[in-house]
Amino acid sequence: MEKKEHKSGFAAIIGRPNVGKSTLMNQLVGQKIAITSKKPQTTRNRIQTVYTCEQGQIIFLDTPGIHKAKTRLGEYMVDVASRTLKDVDVILWLVEPSDYIGPGDRHIAGQLGSVRLPVILVINKIDTVKKEEILPFIDAYRKLYDFDEIIPVSALRGINTDDIIETIFKYLPYGPRYYDEDVVTDQPVRQIVAEIIREKALHALDDEIPHGIAVSVDLMKKRPRGSVTDIDATIVCEKESHKGIIIGKQGAMLKKIGSNARYEIERLVEGKVNLKLWVKVKKDWRDSDFLIKNFGYDRKEV
Repeated sequence: MEKKEHKSGFAAIIGRPNVGKSTLMNQLVGQKIAITSKKPQTTRNRIQTVYTCEQGQIIFLDTPGIHKAKTRLGEYMVDVASRTLKDVDVILWLVEPSDYIGPGDRHIAGQLGSVRLPVILVINKIDTVKKEEILPFIDAYRKLYDFDEIIPVSALRGINTDDIIETIFKYLPYGPRYYDEDVVTDQPVRQIVAEIIREKALHALDDEIPHGIAVSVDLMKKRPRGSVTDIDATIVCEKESHKGIIIGKQGAMLKKIGSNARYEIERLVEGKVNLKLWVKVKKDWRDSDFLIKNFGYDRKEV
């Protein structure tokens, strides 16, 4: 009988909004796939990335932050995160370094109560606290849930992230690889492009606007000789006043968003990009099932 040498399986990264889930996933796969921002609710869809090594293959699912939903889009995001917990072999629960456990983390602990899977607590951002403070944080979370493992890390600095990979493999079954070894994500390039544009808008705009924007890529086409990719994209917002802010004085803000996005998209497609951006108003789109689906957030695809 042939010996099964490889392990393979799925690992969900969960946690409250803004604890560093996307930063961790990008660090683990060694490439930027998920967009990052200091603003909550940056990740809206379940993003799948692939880590392959001699030991085997881990498929990471970066989920939206679990939070109390206030809009249809919020409900969709929480639904995505909750459903993901049923499709994986191991759960990484990401938290910030603190001995105060708020209602958000207590809510997640309650959800995990019905999940019979290995749960690894990852205490992120340890580079922001003193070493002697970490043990009390671990003790506080141990009282909340019976974790299989607890790993303090800094996703941003890459501290202890190799320990996460080793620990996940302990809990994965033996089996074949799901993807070829050069595959890093199952996300379509158009979707990654839309997310890059949204990330640059998140970085550039005021706090109240980013929650209400979506990006659709209307055209993405390589020119015949393949030297330039033409991309037309629309930033959708909820209010006329937001449209003015996104465009900026004499188009300065939109130009800044486009310039920052183009630089990163060119690295993604490995070639020159001609990016054109438009801004449209779709009032209350986050509460419209039709528009939510139209912008790529479809419950049926979860």
